[in-house]
Amino acid sequence: MSERSNLRLIILGILIFSLFATLLSRLFYLQVMEGDEYRSAAINNTVREVVEPAVRGLILDQAGRPLVSNRTSIVVTIDRQELKQQAKDGDEVITRLAKILDMTPESISERLLPCGTEGAPKPPVCWNGSTYQAVPVATDVDPQTALTIMEKRSEFAGVTAKLTAVREYSGPFDVNAAHILGYLGPVTEEQITEQGDSDSYDRLRRTDSIGRSGLEQNYDTLLRGKPSVTTLEVDTSGQVTNTLEQKPAVSGDYLVSTIDAKLQSVVEKQLVAAVQRAQRQGYPGDSGAAVVVDVRNGAVLAMASYPTYDPGIWVGGVTQKQYKSLIKSDSLSSNATQGLFAPGSTYKIVSTAAAGKEGYSLYSNYSCPKEVNLGTQVFRNFESSAYGRISLARALEVSCNTVFYGLADRMWNAAGGSDANRDSPDPIADAAQMFGFGTPTGIDIPGESAGRVAGRAFKVQNWEAKRDTWCANAISGYPETRKTDPETADFYTALDKENCADGFRWREGDALNASIGQGDTVVTPLQLAMAYAAIANGGTVYEPRLVKAVMSADGTVVERIAPTEKSTLDLPKSTIKFLQNSLPGVTTDGSGKTPFIGFPLNQIPVASKTGSAQVTGDKVSTSWFASYAPANKPRYAIVMMVTQGGTGSKTSGPSVRKIYEELFGVNGTTVNPNKSVLVGGAPSKSLPVIRPDGTPLVPKGKMSGVVTASGSD
Repeated sequence: MSERSNLRLIILGILIFSLFATLLSRLFYLQVMEGDEYRSAAINNTVREVVEPAVRGLILDQAGRPLVSNRTSIVVTIDRQELKQQAKDGDEVITRLAKILDMTPESISERLLPCGTEGAPKPPVCWNGSTYQAVPVATDVDPQTALTIMEKRSEFAGVTAKLTAVREYSGPFDVNAAHILGYLGPVTEEQITEQGDSDSYDRLRRTDSIGRSGLEQNYDTLLRGKPSVTTLEVDTSGQVTNTLEQKPAVSGDYLVSTIDAKLQSVVEKQLVAAVQRAQRQGYPGDSGAAVVVDVRNGAVLAMASYPTYDPGIWVGGVTQKQYKSLIKSDSLSSNATQGLFAPGSTYKIVSTAAAGKEGYSLYSNYSCPKEVNLGTQVFRNFESSAYGRISLARALEVSCNTVFYGLADRMWNAAGGSDANRDSPDPIADAAQMFGFGTPTGIDIPGESAGRVAGRAFKVQNWEAKRDTWCANAISGYPETRKTDPETADFYTALDKENCADGFRWREGDALNASIGQGDTVVTPLQLAMAYAAIANGGTVYEPRLVKAVMSADGTVVERIAPTEKSTLDLPKSTIKFLQNSLPGVTTDGSGKTPFIGFPLNQIPVASKTGSAQVTGDKVSTSWFASYAPANKPRYAIVMMVTQGGTGSKTSGPSVRKIYEELFGVNGTTVNPNKSVLVGGAPSKSLPVIRPDGTPLVPKGKMSGVVTASGSD
């Protein structure tokens, strides 16, 4: 054999050895190094889960009335594994079923298609669950149709009709409370991904419905409970060979809210009445909000937003047309917790607090002219005329803007005036933050707005965000506008030049506008309610709460939620006392007097402050009425507002009065606590009683909606 042939054999031997070495090393890696992972994957390939969600927990009002419950519905499902064993993969069964359900065969077939497969519709129409799980194809089926299906099993192989619990938002006293309660929607792919590789049996699955807003979202884990999970062993052909494990469902917990259904109904109706009252006066009155809180602990007893929507519209999936209508009406967001509005004269409690903290006399007389000239601007009273020299208490009563302009100007000059820098004192902004403005209140529903406090800090932040745009516009000079309106272009150019250079400066006009709740300050109605509650209770700013306890379906108390103090008013006690003594005068002798004429103020004194906030772009001011009562022993704070609603006294005030009448059992000049909308005349200190079958024991009275037990599947 030649040397060349020997060389070839050697090379071939090396190649063969290399291949064997590679193969052996790969086998070692797969079987030894990664053996556990692949064994687990192999096991998973032979295991399937059948999941049935638990019955979702109820949401009760503070007296035990169900605000959200579950109703019984007949659902028709199809077992696809059994269907495939029929002729033509069950086409004839689907055709017969479609006829009896008054559906098309195509619509049923679409529901059976796994999401993501070719030709499958988008969720929630397609099926996102296990291939071994019965697929629901129709809900709210009438009993006679269900009976026919069950009687003719040979004609409807794989088809089952069964009872299931469906979310019900038909609350007592026709309560809406959509922005408090929220609604359910399908789980998102992002939420599934966030779980990572979790193998917990109560993890989220693609077939789950979860809370999308309000209490349904914030307490979703508690309400959802734990599903029933049956683990099946299947062979390579997909046939079930064994049941490996069965975990029973654990029903969701109940939420005991701070809301009182009867009071909530009153507040919702009175908010609508205020909006309609504005419209009768010739104003747009396009939206509004109302809040009732317990000043002693921050419990929200009622909270309404207008416009609103029916939360039941989401049950079973909202249509595209319905969703577009919701977006167009701007009803999905809550004006009470998410809407941002200039507070107007209701903000004068902040300016008063700032003056007291800075050492200005709260008992001196101040000049109240019709207008003041400062620099090149004229600042006028809005709701009031000239009153000469008056006390600060009287300035609050008649809402004299010019008195507060004067105080703000003195504080601005004391902080350095035009020569002040970014770190100079800002008493009114500091006082506002003390009351909780500019930060979320911490209420236990998602999506709350923080609001904005006008002050030096905001001016700097705003300047840093907009400086480049201002400077660019100052250089370009608004060329497009200049073609048709040179005068306007000159004005905008000059303004942007000034803002570009020193838009961070807290100017005199800024300080004056801030003192009366105008300018850049915006708040939520809930923030304002908590601020007035803090004055009422002597200085504690509470985190508002919508849930006071969590209970299991068998009535066991899981958790009592205690009041939480967010902050305290760092003010002299004399300043808080001054506000407490002055605000009742607004109702007896000031701008809040008209709506309370004839109300028994001698028995139930009401502290209040009206507001009419001017908003750029709106033709009419925002109507505000902020209050608490009884002023001599505070229990409840009520705030109501209507955008483009006119004055606080004429639009919001009458509805606030009606709410107080219902709260205290007022009829004319007679006060009867037994006639209060609250059972026993006050919020219940005890928790509701839950019967063994999971249904709550509710107070006697008109109820709407059907309550079903949540304690069993």
